[in-house]
Amino acid sequence: MISKSRLKQLSIYKQQKCCDADGLFVVEGVKMAEEALASGVAVRVVCAMPEWLRSHQSRLADVECYEVSDAELERLSAMRSPNEVLMLVERRPLAPPQQDGLVVVLDRIQDPGNLGTIIRTADWFGVRHIVCSPDTVSCYNPKVVQATMGGIFRTCIEQADLCQWLSAYKHPVYGALLDGSNVFGATLQTPAALVIGNESRGISPEVQRFVSHRIAIPNIGGTCESLNASVATAVLLAQFAQTPIQPK
Repeated sequence: MISKSRLKQLSIYKQQKCCDADGLFVVEGVKMAEEALASGVAVRVVCAMPEWLRSHQSRLADVECYEVSDAELERLSAMRSPNEVLMLVERRPLAPPQQDGLVVVLDRIQDPGNLGTIIRTADWFGVRHIVCSPDTVSCYNPKVVQATMGGIFRTCIEQADLCQWLSAYKHPVYGALLDGSNVFGATLQTPAALVIGNESRGISPEVQRFVSHRIAIPNIGGTCESLNASVATAVLLAQFAQTPIQPK
């Protein structure tokens, strides 16, 4: 059981600033909890329904665990409908993989759902490295974490000044731009970086200076002004997935 004082202490982690200060993030729900345990991340605290705790007891030997009621879980959760378990997990940045594949570079992505879906999509296509501008929404935002469906545990997500990062990058840089060449007819190559811009303003002019290949998804319908950032990323990653890695 959890005491009233401990419940009050843990409830502060509904606020992003408290998670940031302590180097933690919140993982909620049965699916995400399973992903966290499978990934080997350091779980600091678990608050869960009795049945869930009993069935996972052997995997939580060194973790601070509390049985909670529905009402107590609601008090801890930022979700409308909490689902059995909530964890506090230590942030564990993964080391960037060797630059032999595709890197997704995100310039000022603001919507948590978009970022979470991009991480999930990158995970699907085997992209293990994402670089975010400092003004992109935090990957530890609860809505982002939830939308990744576990991808956050398998992807190196780093924050960097994009101009500095791209200036040091030694491979082609593709940018998703409305005036770009039709991606379905383009000859793509990897290793490479793929830059996706802000939902409404696209790639910033200063970042565009580092784009060596401007590509676009053709507007066949001719009606919508643009695609959702996460949808555009999925289409482009599907194209890159057909591109063999070039030998060094």
